[in-house]
Amino acid sequence: MSLRSGLASFVGRSSYWFLHTFFKGGSSLPGKLAVKMDPEILKDLGSKYDVIIITGTNGKTLTTALTVRVLGQKYQSLLTNPTGSNMIQGIVTTFLEAPKTKDAKPVAVLEVDEANIVLVTKYIKPKAFVFTNIFRDQMDRYGEIYTTYQKILNGVALAPEATIIANGDAPIFHSKHLPNPIVYYGFNHEPDGELKAKPNTDGILCPVCQNILHYKFLTYSNLGKYYCPECGFSRPELTYSLNKLGERTPTSSKFEIDNHPYKIEIGGMYNIYNALAAYAVGRFMGVSSSQIAKAFESDKKVFGRQEEITVGDKKLTLILVKNPVGLNQVLDMISTEKDPFSFISLLNANYADGIDTSWIWDGNFELLPQLNIKAFMTGGERYKDVTFRLKVAGVPQDKLIVEPSLSKIIEKVPQLPTEKIYVLATYTAVLQLRKELANKGYIKEGMSI
Repeated sequence: MSLRSGLASFVGRSSYWFLHTFFKGGSSLPGKLAVKMDPEILKDLGSKYDVIIITGTNGKTLTTALTVRVLGQKYQSLLTNPTGSNMIQGIVTTFLEAPKTKDAKPVAVLEVDEANIVLVTKYIKPKAFVFTNIFRDQMDRYGEIYTTYQKILNGVALAPEATIIANGDAPIFHSKHLPNPIVYYGFNHEPDGELKAKPNTDGILCPVCQNILHYKFLTYSNLGKYYCPECGFSRPELTYSLNKLGERTPTSSKFEIDNHPYKIEIGGMYNIYNALAAYAVGRFMGVSSSQIAKAFESDKKVFGRQEEITVGDKKLTLILVKNPVGLNQVLDMISTEKDPFSFISLLNANYADGIDTSWIWDGNFELLPQLNIKAFMTGGERYKDVTFRLKVAGVPQDKLIVEPSLSKIIEKVPQLPTEKIYVLATYTAVLQLRKELANKGYIKEGMSI
């Protein structure tokens, strides 16, 4: 380590200690200071680790958390960024706060923002990349899905020997020839049929001949067993496949991967994909099927990902939503709820959320009036937008409570008519709500895996 990087590391670690000792937080500032002093500090910090980078539009945080649990069955020293601070300064902070280890080559499992892959691989050559999916998200930052994928590939190009562990059900991940070794995971749970995705679905054009892709079966959005009837382009052979779906509820999912039964304590088809990705990483890293099953048994929730919070006699389930595909999957998931419940939607439009809120019009809010929902509430900085959207979707006026203030929303929660309450919130709204809940003593401030 050079004198410059050593000094940068000292400043970064000292600021981390100060912030966490006296202010109980600070996940990016230490890294920002260190990078300012030594732009190449990540090269020194990351050289000691076998690094696995997890990226994609949806599922990065949960896939990272599940992967850490899975690899924890075999590896003692694991480094990760559980706060979700997935840009370059947050990743540098992750290495700065790492405890010393005697392991010759500890493992780092890092969630990395799609646009920051190239900033990481400029200095670190990972052992593997994990691709979850690419959907339309934050158009002001990423653009269309092919632009987002190219941002990822710009980083991958700097690490041509790293293995790619990709969602084989996503056509975009099979659209370009790459020199890297590639492992695919996906679903094989239904017999072949014949169907097409919905007309407004992104990413359903054949990358070879630009005709519309057909499917033998679909899971959701553009994911499934695809093929092109014109040129023969089709889904690649899967190395790891889910072969059976079992019982699914809003809080749990049962399924089989490679004929072994598994259960995760979280609902939603999209989260089964996250578990399948973690399984694929585990097998790639030498973790056995039985060890993975044990890792999946943990019901510890991840920040904002179906995190259950008790407020008086009410149980709030807090769920992050940030784009149409993710929103629709969450709505499908809560539609399996058997008990009556209340519904809260919190909408912000800050940089971290995406400043364009038009995506809510692609969400299937029309499903809500059909469900056993006894009360609705809207809030957040863009409460007018989401309130109008629910009214257009057919939510009855007499069931709708409009409350911009998150603090007052918490105060009104005990007045809601049901024990179960689902709260769907954008990223900064999740942060703000958790801060208010912490201030009122309902949770401890911070994030966990």
